[in-house]
Amino acid sequence: MTDPIADIIGDYRAFAAQQRDRLLARDIDVAPYPLSHLAFRVPEWDQYVHVRTLLERHASANAENVWNGRPISFLALTGPLEVLDGKVVRDIELIPPVHQRVYKMGLEHLGVVVGDGFDAFAREHRSALTGQQFQSETVDPVYVLFEDFTHVKFYRYSLRTGIEHQGGRLDGFQHVDDWVPQRVVTATGPNPLPR
Repeated sequence: MTDPIADIIGDYRAFAAQQRDRLLARDIDVAPYPLSHLAFRVPEWDQYVHVRTLLERHASANAENVWNGRPISFLALTGPLEVLDGKVVRDIELIPPVHQRVYKMGLEHLGVVVGDGFDAFAREHRSALTGQQFQSETVDPVYVLFEDFTHVKFYRYSLRTGIEHQGGRLDGFQHVDDWVPQRVVTATGPNPLPR
């Protein structure tokens, strides 16, 4: 039997297992926690639109908004993806071209929901964590960055819940229609972002 999501984003089961095993090597066990989402990153704007279109065929809704200067899609899948011996992932975050630094293209991070024990978790695993992002009032994950530039991000709430707390809607397909890829100006001059 074919897996249409794996055909689009790659072997997400192997990716989740790899990230779990890497965390275990750092004494972090994700077995007690539910999963939030998988993130998939693409290098070019046209590829982002293409992958978004393909994933929407397997989604019930898409919330797209602008963050860090470019649109990001959050897709609610019509059926859950099973990973890690029965855990499920119900959502995919699709991220277009980079804005600041080196990122892994393709499957880029796994989101884990720690819940009410988030602050204690962050303190307990401080030495294994790479940092924390402050994306919004309700989305402030701590994360581990691996040598291949992939991540595992640990959230207080699922990314879906964070989006809903910010007033985001998952009741259809919403796109940012007026966004134009921006130009990056560096010390050596203006360079267009990849398209």
